[in-house]
Amino acid sequence: QVQLVESGGGLVQPGGSLRLSCAASGSILSINAMGWYRQAPGKERELVAAVTSDGSTNYAASVKGRFTISRDNAKNTVYLQMNSLKPEDTAVYYCNARAVTTPGFLRDHWGQGTQVTVSS
Repeated sequence: QVQLVESGGGLVQPGGSLRLSCAASGSILSINAMGWYRQAPGKERELVAAVTSDGSTNYAASVKGRFTISRDNAKNTVYLQMNSLKPEDTAVYYCNARAVTTPGFLRDHWGQGTQVTVSS
């Protein structure tokens, strides 16, 4: 069983910054990748950014140049630095971990989400 605890969400004005953190714990053998997804009201959940164990990253086009994802493999923690925030970034942000908890079994695990609101 994997638990993902997210923190760092909140209310900021346009142009502001937030840093999200997600710590994974539990019976983890290995984590292949960690990332952040978001879902705004009335819209489908979308990938924001992800990072693999070897450091490869992937970003949604809408956040490139503004968001940076990083990972501390030793702590099983992923971060999302969000700069130059826009109102359209408002959403619930969910942490994701693709992890092995039983030998030979890789699956996705999800956090409960943290609200990010960008508004003046």
